[in-house]
Amino acid sequence: MPFNTFTTKQFISSNLIPCKSFSNFTIYHFFSALSNPSHTDHEIEAAPSDSSFKLSPNPKLGSPETDIKIPPFDNSSNFSSKLKLGSCETEINLPPFDSSFKVAPTPKLGSCETEMKMPPFDNSFKFAPKPMLGSCETEMEIPISDKLFKEAPKLGSFKMGDSTFYSLVEKYASSGDFGSLEMVFDRMKREKRVSIEKSFILVFRAYGKARLPEKAVELFDRMVDEFQCKRTVKSFNSVLNVIVQAGLYRRALDFYARVINNSNIMPNGLSFNLVMKTMCKLRMVDRAMEVFREMPSWKCEPDVYTYCTLMDGLCKDDRIDEAVILLDEMQIEGCFPVPVTFNVLINGLCKKGDLARAAKLLDNMFLKGCVPNEVTYNTLIHGLCLKGKLEKAVSLLDRMVSNKYVPTDVTYGTIINGFIKQGRASDGVQILLAMQEKGHLANEYVYSALVSGLFKEGKPEEALKIWTEMIEKGVKPNTVVYSAFIDGLCQEGRPDEAKEILSEMIKMGCTPNAYTHCSLMKGYFKTGDSNKAIFVWKEMATSGITCNEICYSVLIHGLCQDGKLKEAMMMWKQMLGKGLVPDAVAYSSMIHGLCNAGSVDQGLRLFNEMLCRGSESQPDVIAYNIILNALCKVDRVSLAIDLLNTMLDQGCDPDAVTCNIFLKTLNEKENVSRDGEDFLDKLVLKLYRRQRIVGASRIIEVMLQNFLYPKSSTWEMIIRELCKPKKVQGAINKCWSDLFI
Repeated sequence: MPFNTFTTKQFISSNLIPCKSFSNFTIYHFFSALSNPSHTDHEIEAAPSDSSFKLSPNPKLGSPETDIKIPPFDNSSNFSSKLKLGSCETEINLPPFDSSFKVAPTPKLGSCETEMKMPPFDNSFKFAPKPMLGSCETEMEIPISDKLFKEAPKLGSFKMGDSTFYSLVEKYASSGDFGSLEMVFDRMKREKRVSIEKSFILVFRAYGKARLPEKAVELFDRMVDEFQCKRTVKSFNSVLNVIVQAGLYRRALDFYARVINNSNIMPNGLSFNLVMKTMCKLRMVDRAMEVFREMPSWKCEPDVYTYCTLMDGLCKDDRIDEAVILLDEMQIEGCFPVPVTFNVLINGLCKKGDLARAAKLLDNMFLKGCVPNEVTYNTLIHGLCLKGKLEKAVSLLDRMVSNKYVPTDVTYGTIINGFIKQGRASDGVQILLAMQEKGHLANEYVYSALVSGLFKEGKPEEALKIWTEMIEKGVKPNTVVYSAFIDGLCQEGRPDEAKEILSEMIKMGCTPNAYTHCSLMKGYFKTGDSNKAIFVWKEMATSGITCNEICYSVLIHGLCQDGKLKEAMMMWKQMLGKGLVPDAVAYSSMIHGLCNAGSVDQGLRLFNEMLCRGSESQPDVIAYNIILNALCKVDRVSLAIDLLNTMLDQGCDPDAVTCNIFLKTLNEKENVSRDGEDFLDKLVLKLYRRQRIVGASRIIEVMLQNFLYPKSSTWEMIIRELCKPKKVQGAINKCWSDLFI
């Protein structure tokens, strides 16, 4: 039978995956094409009868110029050689040359070093040591294609094994192709393939990434009945973790109880950790502690994660002392804490404000050989800022840098915000400069806080400088920054400039919110231009911004101050018609407007309505002073005193304005000095009996300013209470703090 010519171009165009070396499947396909022309539709050419069998020098596989020419020989030869390629045994009939023709005894399949020795004609037939596929020598890992698995069985005796299906499951799970996964599983069932648990775990993780916990539970339930795959604690934990990560904590506990009670799966340490985490999320800390105590009966030892989970749950449940005791128990049991363990406790103590114990815990951390990390320092700095200990926070920041830890933007932002809350925005600017020296670029929220703080401190020029610096550094202002800048300009009585900034804000694509417009309205009302304020209100309504309680409160307050009570009443009714609940400012403004207009009874009715409202609308000292002043002006002092007693019962302490209102009323009587002393002295005693010592001391301060003297017994009670050791130390600390500031 004559041999034929088969071009390399045709060989490469077949449905094979390029690879760096010849695989079993590739060699089998190649020799099948040579020995059986019916397997391919490639062009066949007759070779000349006297041509020698040769291969062009240095052939490049994948190049169309390469032809393998095979000379015709006599068909009478019965010489055959069997070459085992993988799982396929292929007979290749070759002509009888001489004894020099032989196949290497143990060819390394898949290796480029495989040689087949041919008779010494012109050239020996052999594979190139390092074939260049597509003239590219770089190794390429081509993804598995399902087309290969569909077509491969048609090419010969190749059969798909169970590992083939595992590869498909792995591929589809990583890509999230759940439809194809179901098709693969259906085929595995039809062909009664062996299913391994590892395949299902891959699918469970894919369901977790796709936030499909119920699908994971459904597949877990099908594992035994449909796929005859034994479930172990590994697949159980995988599904349980998917449910917990999805935030379905009740569902996780139900799944845990159902599986443990109805199967032979024994939970391990990870199972208990997930269950305790779920219980702590549900604030079932006591039940989590019970599960923790049951672990030894299941032959499970708690690990660091177990203790950290419980400590975090106890701290969030405001049970810091129990969490610290658990730390000691942990070390007694031979489980040594890690930095995360201490971070959990330090965070809990800082949120509670117990910085002294947090500092001791930090020292204990060093003694145990645990080095504080960025989280430790950030937590302590945040705690110090919450307590107003900014100098210590800055000192700890320097220590953090000296220990080669890099503070984050959040760390710097926390300190800057702490300075601003204390009215020290200039110190916050210094922290900003130090932050920039370290290579950190402040975000828009830091700039917003600085701009707002500087305006509140009456430093508009510095605020404008910060604004300009932010623009120069390429930080794009957002709605929060623009709103802070507009509010600051309005506080300075410059609403027209603020209006220009608002126009620029809209041009830059930032949408102003209700707060932005409220600031602008307050600015116009402050300068006495109520018409422009009303125009801003109408502009806000036409732009589609929803007007909330604060917007109505600002408008009503401004209209009442401007004497436009009728317009204010219209807005009041409109607000109630929309179902909005007025806040304390809106109530106080309306009561003040009605009382100034002589409608004291109507104002009193509105005040009583205010008392019946929720906590957000309860009257404050300003509202009480408004109605008390109105009642005293119309000589209804007895009703005013009754309202003062209500004020005390509601937990609202009178201030200097309250005292002066009654002193002014008593001044109209003959013995003003005596009546004023008795009235305020009784007020001090009422506050003392209610354990409101601060309020009582303020009343005494007002008495002394008006040359009125409390009784000696009252003096003794207040001084004894104020001079308790803790309060004295607190007063001393405040004095030192004021000196440093």
